[in-house]
Amino acid sequence: LATQRDRARRIGWSFVCLWFFIGGVAHFAATDTEIRLVPPWVPWPLAAVWVSGVLELLGAAGLLFAATRRAAGIGLFALTVAVTPVHVYMLQQPELFAVPYWALVLRVPLQIALLALIAWSTFAKRAAP
Repeated sequence: LATQRDRARRIGWSFVCLWFFIGGVAHFAATDTEIRLVPPWVPWPLAAVWVSGVLELLGAAGLLFAATRRAAGIGLFALTVAVTPVHVYMLQQPELFAVPYWALVLRVPLQIALLALIAWSTFAKRAAP
């Protein structure tokens, strides 16, 4: 049972790692698109995109090592909560984005599921050697 749970957690944090690695790269590969998602009340949108991109990449890298996985998971959880206003802004101004409204609505439960997956797969304390 523990082995199955460990395997499931490994799959979980691997998914989270890939998710944030791809997302972090997108902040730099598609900066103009990412800036359009930043709510207008956020100062320095370019800096917000770059900083969040760096944090996503650092968090993804941190998940690769058992010694840093828990801290990386906590950081990615906090970052995911911190960027939630982007989803709210997109829901409030859907006409500004070339995304179907249903997809914007679906992002909310997916965000909650992502937070749950981050917490479940990374917050567990390491077993003693």
